[in-house]
Amino acid sequence: MSPATKPGRGFAARIMTLQFAVLGLLIAVVTIATIVVSYNRVFERAENASLAIARTVAASGQVREEVARYSALETLDLNELRTGPLQQLADDVRGRAGADFVAILEDRGLRLAHPNPDEIGKPASTDPVALRGVETVLRERGSLGDSVRAKVPVYAPGSGLVVGQVTVGVVTDSLTGALLSSVSWILLFAALAAAAAIVAGRVTVRRLKAQTLGLEPAEMAQLLRDQDAVLYGVEDGVIGIGTDGRISVRNKAARLMLDLPHRHESADIVGQPYAEAGLPPALVRAIDAGEPGTLRLETDKSALVATVHSVLRENRDLGKVVLLRDVTTIETLGSRLDAVETMAGALRAQRHEFANRLHTISGLLRNGNTAEAQEYLGEVIESGPVREPVQNLEAVNDTYLRAFLGAKGVSAHERGVVLRVGEESALYGKLNDAQDATAVLGNLIDNALGAAVEGPAPRWVEVDLLGEGNTLHIAVADSGAGVPAGIDVFAEGVSTRPGTPDQEHGHGVGLPLIRRLARTRGGDVWIADPGGTHPADGGQPLSGDAAPTTGAVFAARLPGVLTPESTTTERP
Repeated sequence: MSPATKPGRGFAARIMTLQFAVLGLLIAVVTIATIVVSYNRVFERAENASLAIARTVAASGQVREEVARYSALETLDLNELRTGPLQQLADDVRGRAGADFVAILEDRGLRLAHPNPDEIGKPASTDPVALRGVETVLRERGSLGDSVRAKVPVYAPGSGLVVGQVTVGVVTDSLTGALLSSVSWILLFAALAAAAAIVAGRVTVRRLKAQTLGLEPAEMAQLLRDQDAVLYGVEDGVIGIGTDGRISVRNKAARLMLDLPHRHESADIVGQPYAEAGLPPALVRAIDAGEPGTLRLETDKSALVATVHSVLRENRDLGKVVLLRDVTTIETLGSRLDAVETMAGALRAQRHEFANRLHTISGLLRNGNTAEAQEYLGEVIESGPVREPVQNLEAVNDTYLRAFLGAKGVSAHERGVVLRVGEESALYGKLNDAQDATAVLGNLIDNALGAAVEGPAPRWVEVDLLGEGNTLHIAVADSGAGVPAGIDVFAEGVSTRPGTPDQEHGHGVGLPLIRRLARTRGGDVWIADPGGTHPADGGQPLSGDAAPTTGAVFAARLPGVLTPESTTTERP
């Protein structure tokens, strides 16, 4: 078992844990920072409010007069102070301004007003720093507990002499209550954020698993390596198509087979819709149909067999895969094998006929009929080694090609077609590549025989051969109906008569194969004359039996298949 498939916490679980850890840390940091900011803000507001109230009270004319009057007295009347105007003013300010306490001191530090009447006349519990003419805001602990205090000096009327101090404070307990109220809201929002993060995390993990088909990163990396190994380690072409109809991958073999752009070119088909990527139309139609099957494709360089497969994983459609296989070599070998089989058939027929003749001669000699045996042997010598129903075959000197045409002549004779060599044929060289030459010639003759059989009598096929240096020129004509107009017989899957493979011009794979074979050698195969119905006297075609027809003429040029005879060789 690979590490990627061992049991344990999956990638999604690790992502969730990391996400929650980071999110929890962020929530904690944000919450603490918010609490600290709220704490400072609450106390800052209390300090500012206390200072403003203390300044207002200290600036009051009545307070300045009363404090100056009491500071000049040797002793204080506590009863008067408890019910006097300063105590009433302090109580009134405390009630209206929202301060927890307002205290007024005279210049000796004795309290003239205090929230607790029993404390009036007693010295202040904290340092009366404002008596030194300094405003200050402090957090101190006094007789009323911990509080935020603002201390402002009181000046005598009409002078800058400090005669007292106003202290305004907010008890810390009340500030803590306000802070706790704020913190509760902060914690509530933090909890809601954590809950939302958990839900979002679970949704994200589910989507991640759905998009990755439950695969772990190590598994996906291994799949990518396996994909590269498969795509670029096989000779077959592979094209992957996603569910959105866009090409997701293609390997080098597919690019070479279909002559597609390179990966780094702007016209690279990866990422394009398959219908717009320049694929052969027949392949596009097969992909659209989505039905399994084999499709044959023809290119200028090769013959391909394509299959389209739908890809499913856990009943989920993942798209389609197109597999391409180059069958050029196989088909070329098959065509060459057909030529060899033709020759083998001719040799078998030759052997059979020779055997019959030898049996006849043996019987005559065994019976003592020597004269008759000699006469029969002379007839055999004069008639040739085997019956070759090919007219003007003597125009071909090459032994292999002559035997091949003889075998084709036997096949044509059996089908009621006369095979002949053209009077203008002039072939004196020897074949040095009989396989390619007979593959091309045999296919053209087979197509011509099929067309002649379907045509009117007399039925014939004529072969013209011409040697030019090392190049063999071939022309094959027939008595058939010709090639219909508007049909490209060299295109893939084109046929002039459906239902009979390899029996007429343009059906099957023969013509595209031999054209590709010829072009590989630097030659070509083409239609010299499509034949068909001809107009009479330059007018409209005649109708019915009166319309003259001619068969098609196919031509081929095969460089390098001949070894020219020496110029000193005597030609017949």
